[in-house]
Amino acid sequence: MMDLRRLLLTLHDAGVDFVLIGGVAARAHGSARVTQDVDICYSRAAANLERLVAALKPLKPYLRGAPPGLPFDWSVATLRAGLNFTLTTKAGDLDLFGEVLGGGRYEALEPHTITAEIYDRPTRILDIPWLIRTKRAAGRPRDLEVIAELEALEEESQGQ
Repeated sequence: MMDLRRLLLTLHDAGVDFVLIGGVAARAHGSARVTQDVDICYSRAAANLERLVAALKPLKPYLRGAPPGLPFDWSVATLRAGLNFTLTTKAGDLDLFGEVLGGGRYEALEPHTITAEIYDRPTRILDIPWLIRTKRAAGRPRDLEVIAELEALEEESQGQ
């Protein structure tokens, strides 16, 4: 079970630079869809990689879907060597994106965010137009299904 509060506060309290994307971001904009994981795009700056590794280490991150006992070194070197990681943690599933299809890296996404208070912390959330853009680029059936809902939410927000 995902503990959204614990995951987000862990990242915030460590000073990790990230943008909330995916299903949780859609929910923050009013989507009715439920998600089972948290998706973030993280800054790949050296200091941020260090903060991210230190923050998640107590949550015992492990590659989701990997066989138990498969060696996995959660370290800055691992993050540098990879880009996107699907993890399971003590607080639930967390997907880390160094780059998002249709959106780019953290620095490209950051200007296309809104900031909302989540658990009393200012949280960057990908805005609706860029959520639509990234979901369209991903092209998975479940992503395509949510686009209509996001477009309706965007129209509603523009009418206010």
